[in-house]
Amino acid sequence: MDRFVDQYLQQFIQSANKHFMSGYNVIFYILMDDFSKLPPIELGALRTFKLCIVFRRHEWKDLNYIYMRNLHMYVLEHIQHEADFLFSMTVNQIFRSDFGVEALGKSVAQLHGWWYFGHAKNFPYERSPNSAAFIPFGEGDFYYRGAIFGGTPYEVLAFIEEHKKGVQNDARRGFKSTYERYLNKYLFINKPTKLLSPEYSWDPNFRPPPQIKRVKIECQSKSI
Repeated sequence: MDRFVDQYLQQFIQSANKHFMSGYNVIFYILMDDFSKLPPIELGALRTFKLCIVFRRHEWKDLNYIYMRNLHMYVLEHIQHEADFLFSMTVNQIFRSDFGVEALGKSVAQLHGWWYFGHAKNFPYERSPNSAAFIPFGEGDFYYRGAIFGGTPYEVLAFIEEHKKGVQNDARRGFKSTYERYLNKYLFINKPTKLLSPEYSWDPNFRPPPQIKRVKIECQSKSI
């Protein structure tokens, strides 16, 4: 359920073990390409983890694309039969308070704290019409953070398929956008059924406004 950054993994898992879906069965799917960097992992009751090796191809250059291709493979192979809901998260985050079943839904998106009070015209959507991630000026309602995305395994697969097609189509035209912009394009067309407020992924470099009552997750640094 996280990306390749092993330096943050131990803090992520330790904090998630305490705060993520407390009282429910949880499987942490850890995608890594070098298990020798795996830190010691101690989990409480109802928690297990599974290691998933990251496979690469020479022509795959983008790390987020590599991650998505691997996640797609593992969801089809076994995750869809083991989990009712699935979250993909970057590991450069620390859980600070309970992240519970209120966050579950068919399709779950994270509102980006930096742009929560901004106007849609200023959102950093992909503005090039040459890209599959393109959203025209004057359109769009929210800007979503790429650090957390989830829902049913079927919905996660649906996004991965669109992300894959978008990256491949752009590559054929000699263009490249970002993972977060492809995600925003997907959610612009396929509205999420559950929105998570910025308290679920807050940047500690910013003082929380009055609307943020209790930070549930803090981001540690820039995601990959």
